[in-house]
Amino acid sequence: MTEARGPAGRSGEAHAPYAPGTPCWVSLMVHGMATTQAFYGALFGWEFRPGPRQLGPYVRALLDGREVAGIGQLPPDRHLPVAWTPYLATDDADRTADQVRLCGGTLGVGPLDAADDGRLAIGSDPSGAVFGVWQAVALPGTAVTGVPGTPVWNELLTFETVGVAKFYESVFGYDEEPVVSADFDYVTLLVDGRPVAGIHGVGNTLPRDRGPHWVTYFEVEDLEEALSRVVDLGGHVIAQARDGEHGRVATVACPEGARFALLRPSSR
Repeated sequence: MTEARGPAGRSGEAHAPYAPGTPCWVSLMVHGMATTQAFYGALFGWEFRPGPRQLGPYVRALLDGREVAGIGQLPPDRHLPVAWTPYLATDDADRTADQVRLCGGTLGVGPLDAADDGRLAIGSDPSGAVFGVWQAVALPGTAVTGVPGTPVWNELLTFETVGVAKFYESVFGYDEEPVVSADFDYVTLLVDGRPVAGIHGVGNTLPRDRGPHWVTYFEVEDLEEALSRVVDLGGHVIAQARDGEHGRVATVACPEGARFALLRPSSR
């Protein structure tokens, strides 16, 4: 894990339409829907309402009545990793899915319609990291950013950045901003010159039980208080709080094992 390098969104305002390639939604598939909703509801102040059921039971997390994220039910016979998955915006999910395949990735789900809200696909990059694709219709994506309880950054942890960054650049048209350092392998992905996500090559320090994976950062008001609440609610702390370029950050996991990061921006 590294520090978030470019939190996006304006404090508490409804989000403008997402440009193609921008992370626009995050979703979590779990075994225990009720306990997971209780955990994140208590941690972030989320409320929930039913969402499209194309992939099974699914709810949308709301903050002050506006969509923030999604939580779905894993089939009982599917032993898949429990992880937060970022969805990247596209104008054409079918065309993007074709590009994923052409560039060496794989498609696991879709493309398919999510009721009237949009069209989605779920795939993985050549290193195996899972991500989603979202073509908005009625639901543009996360409706509010820049306040506690909302996604603020998404970062891919992988073995090395060169090959996988080229994949995402080819599929989504990103520009790249690499960190020039002999001992720090990091690339920031840009859309129209704006940082939208990061890729961090960590070599053999990548957890063997996880493999390459995306990490979602959620903004919090008070990091130490949030960490205490995570533990009280049955989660655990993976990496203790530390100061970074854009604020104070820590990595945690919910009771089902989904890893995510908490960030208190330095502007607070």
